[in-house]
Amino acid sequence: MTRASSFAGVILAAGDSSRMGRDKALLPWPPAGAEQISSETFLSAAIRSFLFAAEFVVVVVGKNEATLAPIIYSYGASLVANPAPARGQFSSLQVGLREVLNHGRDAAMVTLVDRPPVSAATIQTLRDAFEAAGDNIWATVPEFSGKHGHPYLVGREMMEAFLRVPATSIARDIEHQHQEHIQYVRVDDPLVALNINTPEEYAGLLARLS
Repeated sequence: MTRASSFAGVILAAGDSSRMGRDKALLPWPPAGAEQISSETFLSAAIRSFLFAAEFVVVVVGKNEATLAPIIYSYGASLVANPAPARGQFSSLQVGLREVLNHGRDAAMVTLVDRPPVSAATIQTLRDAFEAAGDNIWATVPEFSGKHGHPYLVGREMMEAFLRVPATSIARDIEHQHQEHIQYVRVDDPLVALNINTPEEYAGLLARLS
């Protein structure tokens, strides 16, 4: 039996990008080569990748709100500020999920702004798997070469599980506590398992994508 879910998109972008040295949300996407100029950023590409499969997209921001707001609004998304981003990434996840529930939605696609945007086919595969799963499945997580990644899809039950614990928790730990409710979906998309934290990792993306 399939279920029809009303999806929102949640992009976590409140970090200070200390290891990168500049806001990762503003990194050009795709990485620009010597004779190429990227017209998009990690943030704008992430918003655009979600908009076709979600009813609305919310970006969780921190101290970078003033910088990111013009991009967020110009691409048709909304924002919500984490009042204390120093608490960690999980606190931003909780802020974003509360916003989803406040809008009356019962499912969300979640990603980090430092994850390269995946293909539309990957997002559709994950959504199809979630909607075809039974009620005992609370989340659908992509898997590539044995590695789990983003974006992952969560239903109301998983959202409520995330919201019941302290803001300093780790999402992976909460997922493991509910392992029987997690569905891992193999996808042919290496970008689901990549996150970019340093200038060297970002530079390496150009070689991967060429």
